[in-house]
Amino acid sequence: MLPLDEGLWAVTQEVPAAEFTEDALRSRLADQRQLEESARTHHAVVTAASADGPVVPLPLATLFTDPHRAQAALNDQRPRFLAALDRLTGRTEWAVKVYLRQRGEGRGEAPASSTSTAEASGQAYLKRVRDRDQQCRARQDAALNAARHVHDVAAGYAVASVQRRPHGPEITGRDRTQTLNAAYLVDDAQAPRLVAAMRALGHAPSEAEVEVSGPWVPYSFAEAPDAAPGAGGIGV
Repeated sequence: MLPLDEGLWAVTQEVPAAEFTEDALRSRLADQRQLEESARTHHAVVTAASADGPVVPLPLATLFTDPHRAQAALNDQRPRFLAALDRLTGRTEWAVKVYLRQRGEGRGEAPASSTSTAEASGQAYLKRVRDRDQQCRARQDAALNAARHVHDVAAGYAVASVQRRPHGPEITGRDRTQTLNAAYLVDDAQAPRLVAAMRALGHAPSEAEVEVSGPWVPYSFAEAPDAAPGAGGIGV
């Protein structure tokens, strides 16, 4: 623990300098296994620290050459930390994701009968393709509308929100498409209402799946609202 001004403390760890040179760090972060291990350890420390009160997470691999440099650099950011603590106290982050389950249109269609000239014709084939495309677009539109509705409802319980680019099939799997990937900063008193509302939407008759998880340390809101990460939005 490193004492700072205004009664603030920084949770720090001493590391071997030779293992954290610029080249060594670049190599370490390029290794997927080591990167994942470091990220999990960082998250575990931040989560443990949050049990004693609000925290402002610093980016992974924030390094200083000695304690005095660390104190000076962190004290220079004291106004930002105090503003963040004021913004985050009594609040946690909740993640909400919406998915569209894939139906696998066009699979397993019976071949056209050789005795039916109408079904075997190019015109009939094109009609089937158009109908299938229209059904697919209608489902996508419905999923997007559902995602927007979920976001509007969730935002009603939050003091701030961040929408990120939806994950691709390498993360979600090829059997479903993510249409909403968002985080919400929620007052602790409002959290049960948010969870109940999201679960109700998840059980509503719809082809969209709704997932809510939390509470999390508010990584997404450690920066001021106009600086918080928010690339992307709702999309299929």
